[in-house]
Amino acid sequence: MPSPSENPGRVQLTQPAEYFHDAFLLGNGWLGATVHGRPGIEQFDLNHDTLWSGGPSSGQPSSRHDVLHDLRDAIACGDHAAADALARRFQAAGWTQSYQPVGRILWRWQQSDSVASDYLRALDIGRARSELLNGGETLTTFVSHPRGVLVAESSHPGEWAPGFHTPHRDAEVTVQELDSVTWLTAVGRAPAHVVPEYARDEHPVRYDSEGLQPDGTVAAGMGWAVVAAVERTGDGARLIMTVETGFRGWSKRPSADLPTIASRARSRVADALQRSTVDLREAHERDFGSLFDRVRLDLTPSASTSAIAAQRYFDFGRYLLISCSRPGTQAATLQGIWNDDVRPGWGSEYTTNINAEMNYWGAEVAGLAEAHEPFFDLVSDLTEAGASTARSYYAAAGATTHHNTDLWRFTEPLDGDPQWSNWSMGLVWMSTHLGLRLDASWSDEFARHVALPVTRQVAAFVLDQLVDGGDGLIVSPSSSPEHRFRDALGVVGAVTAGTTIDQELAHEALSRLIRLAAQLDDHDELSERAATALTRLRMPAIDSAGRLREWADGLEATEPGHRHLSHLYGAFPGSRITPTTTPAEFAAVRAALEERLVNGSGYTGWSQAWVLCLAARLRDSALAATSLDVLVHELSSSSLLDLHPHGERPGGVLFQIDGNLGAIAGIAELLMQSHDGAISLLPALPAQWPAGSVRGLRARGGCVVDIVWRDGRFASAVVRSVAAAEVVVELGRDVEPRVTDAAGDVIEAAMLPAAVDGCVRWRWSAPGDGVSFVDGRR
Repeated sequence: MPSPSENPGRVQLTQPAEYFHDAFLLGNGWLGATVHGRPGIEQFDLNHDTLWSGGPSSGQPSSRHDVLHDLRDAIACGDHAAADALARRFQAAGWTQSYQPVGRILWRWQQSDSVASDYLRALDIGRARSELLNGGETLTTFVSHPRGVLVAESSHPGEWAPGFHTPHRDAEVTVQELDSVTWLTAVGRAPAHVVPEYARDEHPVRYDSEGLQPDGTVAAGMGWAVVAAVERTGDGARLIMTVETGFRGWSKRPSADLPTIASRARSRVADALQRSTVDLREAHERDFGSLFDRVRLDLTPSASTSAIAAQRYFDFGRYLLISCSRPGTQAATLQGIWNDDVRPGWGSEYTTNINAEMNYWGAEVAGLAEAHEPFFDLVSDLTEAGASTARSYYAAAGATTHHNTDLWRFTEPLDGDPQWSNWSMGLVWMSTHLGLRLDASWSDEFARHVALPVTRQVAAFVLDQLVDGGDGLIVSPSSSPEHRFRDALGVVGAVTAGTTIDQELAHEALSRLIRLAAQLDDHDELSERAATALTRLRMPAIDSAGRLREWADGLEATEPGHRHLSHLYGAFPGSRITPTTTPAEFAAVRAALEERLVNGSGYTGWSQAWVLCLAARLRDSALAATSLDVLVHELSSSSLLDLHPHGERPGGVLFQIDGNLGAIAGIAELLMQSHDGAISLLPALPAQWPAGSVRGLRARGGCVVDIVWRDGRFASAVVRSVAAAEVVVELGRDVEPRVTDAAGDVIEAAMLPAAVDGCVRWRWSAPGDGVSFVDGRR
């Protein structure tokens, strides 16, 4: 683990990576490289965001309407054993496909293979590059977004030709020297089918020998190409390489025209070779910095090891998000864009019951709106792909996606255990991110042409899932992701009706449609149905111990310390439950979280990141500090990658990126929240961070916020609104702010009551330039 006394902008280690999850990850959104920091021969594991097994789906799902009728009847009768049995009949026969590695470049960058006394490998987070020092010689590596290549420069001449290894069958590798440049070209095809690692099969990886169609396409098993070039640079050498695939779109047959694919890759490398390494590096750092530098968190004045570690973890999360998600790329998978296994953990796909969404919780608040765009593209694609699943399985309008999806936009319930496979609200949850974008930065175009079409489809599906539960409308069938209940007769089951998370998601989908229709003045029969249903929707209950229930009365948790915190969705990432609007439910969330934690929840990186975010919303700074400490020191690798226990993997753990990315939101919300009718400044500041500053956080309503604090108390802030607008800020009761404009003229601020103990709200009208300065006088 990096020493907290080091520069918080660097991760520095004194040994090469032992496992994949100890390496440094580099990327430009679509081209990923895992750098192991080896003396002598460096290892670069390569990925491309579109290299997956399989191909587009063919045909329509078969009807399950008869099973659905029986399933709902069993649920209504409380026959949970029958419901789970019917749920298995409701599943598809197959699985999602798996994200694939391309292969591994091996390059001798120095003669000695020994670890020298001065060995040091480092990840420079702010410059997005890895640095390796060994025996006085250096190797610096980055992946350029402007040029679409990896660049590695050694201070030693190195070996002229790199080597290449791939796990894929029948790959062809050629090496040639041309005009003092050594070129390596490798081509091959991805598997036509990969059975996920959690499923058993005699032939889990299958390659297709199907010949190319006249247009160069195949049904499955796309082509790929790696092109690398090595040339001398004064006393050293540089390696430039890239990857290309035959992906043509989620619904289109991929290409396996290997010469054409290789030609595209070679052209990109040839273009980069025309530029000096200095020019390539400077363009790369300008591009990366234009995103990374929008937010600046500085906890060094706290002189606290935990504060420095938190700053590094926050910046590292933002670094990873920028590196694996850019406009036009695929959305970040369970492992972002980095993977070295043909059968990676859980297929390294998109798990929609928490992980895919968590990857993007921090995008808006951290000023990384562009990084959010691939997720919106995924949501729009699934809205199209999931319409046939809604019709065939549920006789429903709209669209749905179940627990997993992939590059080919698989939307059906997988062949698996009903406790995870049959959950049908994946697209509903994913679509809430469109609302996060609009809340942070309203755009009529985005609202009308992206958010509204998706929200209509999602709401239409939700409306067709609602049945009369006697005391209100409830979603049926319904489950709480990956968690089983026990009923009054002792029967253990997973499928029921009206689970808390599904009711929360239904409420959010219908509410968002109603708001969008009003904001765009685009009312229709669907929005009217949504408004009527919303008034009848049954909302979550509180049990006799004061905890928010996960299921209806009479159903109890089989795992009180379960890793999923699905029933607490309304508090985070949702915002329906707040201390201002729903104080009783807010208290019930706190009690429910305490029960989970007492029983051992939070034992995976992503689960602990969710605990962190909930601690921030609950304004529990002590719990937040503990959660961060667990994340950084117990659930991270030596290179700070989030870990998930997995007994069959090297080291007994598996890298998942969701915990790293989810923590962005959690750390930001310790410093600023804006979901409860005001911009709350320092709502949950940990005691270990007594002094510091943050610049550039994005609040709802389009405000950008800078904050400074000293001695554990608010000192000053700058609030930049889009234009002249009403601003409401929440501060501690001991702060009486002085608000001024850019000229120093005082702006009158009205004091308002606040529901949170120890806080007061202040309201003022921002000046025409939208900039308000807040001085925390005491």
